Amino acid sequence: MDFDRLKEECLTCQRCELCRTRQHVVFGDGAKNSEVLLIGEAPGANEDEQGLPFVGRSGALLDSYLHVIGLSREKNVYIANTIKCRPPQNRDPLPAEREACLPWLRQQFKLLSPKIVVCLGRIAAQQIIRPDFQVTKEHGTFIEKDGVLFMGTFHPAALLRNPSQKPIAFEDFAALQEKIKQVCDHTY
Repeated sequence: MDFDRLKEECLTCQRCELCRTRQHVVFGDGAKNSEVLLIGEAPGANEDEQGLPFVGRSGALLDSYLHVIGLSREKNVYIANTIKCRPPQNRDPLPAEREACLPWLRQQFKLLSPKIVVCLGRIAAQQIIRPDFQVTKEHGTFIEKDGVLFMGTFHPAALLRNPSQKPIAFEDFAALQEKIKQVCDHTY
């Protein structure tokens, strides 16, 4: 299955109850040949309205961090979420919702075949890296699993709520830039 077919199927997904309340499925966005995959938790209100991940204030902050380290959605990074539809009132995704959506993310991962995966926030890191991952203690640390490097860092929305963590998160992105230079084939 190719990316376009996967997206087409995902956009009509009805695997869980979130399909009843969503405006748009937020499949993902970015360069399909990227070696770097960013994974967030779930769409928020702006994402649900536009059908794109990380838009609005948190998306602007994320894009600014990416720009400084030479990454952009248009050229060399792909951004997705663990959940493709917005949970009501931005609540944490339920286990059944995570399970229903996981095959979409797995297929995206398979098609992208990234060398580095960055989990944005606790929920994504605990689902992707390991259930007891603590972003506040383990952010910026790379963990190798099956030849792929994984890192967790703060979610951009959390940084907007707690600006004192912005410099710490930026250090994580600087570490990402260095790791990209070490392991990725493309010039960034």
